[in-house]
Amino acid sequence: MKYFLISIMMISTLLSAIPESEVDAEGITWLTNLEEAEQLAAEKDVPVFIHFTGSDWCGWCIKLKDEVYSKQIFQDYAADNLIMVKIDFPKYTTLPEDTKNYNNALAQKYGVKGFPTVVITDVEGKELARTGYQYGGAAKYIDHIKELLGQE
Repeated sequence: MKYFLISIMMISTLLSAIPESEVDAEGITWLTNLEEAEQLAAEKDVPVFIHFTGSDWCGWCIKLKDEVYSKQIFQDYAADNLIMVKIDFPKYTTLPEDTKNYNNALAQKYGVKGFPTVVITDVEGKELARTGYQYGGAAKYIDHIKELLGQE
């Protein structure tokens, strides 16, 4: 029993150290807190990829998810080269009020006018590039991101 309680305490401690995130069905870990994402980005020395989305109603957002985020090639690229953040504005899913307020503040900060909007920032929140849905699938989207970031 003693070892069981110690194990539970250790797991609880580890879980409390994990940033606010969700792993979607495609296997991407999406953070939902930009400040935590910026810390991780600084540790990994990679940019932050902020996806402003209407996940349950926006057709172009769903296409971006289906054609890009769901593909293994993009998941591998993102895992090595980006910290992924999802800022969601669903219509059919109710978010907690503090989450709505947080998301609205970020959308205002980055001047988001439509969905999907992708803002790529440095570790201090400075915008490096902005994009959205692009035709062509995951490999082409990776090339597009690299071009935006001057990595080609």
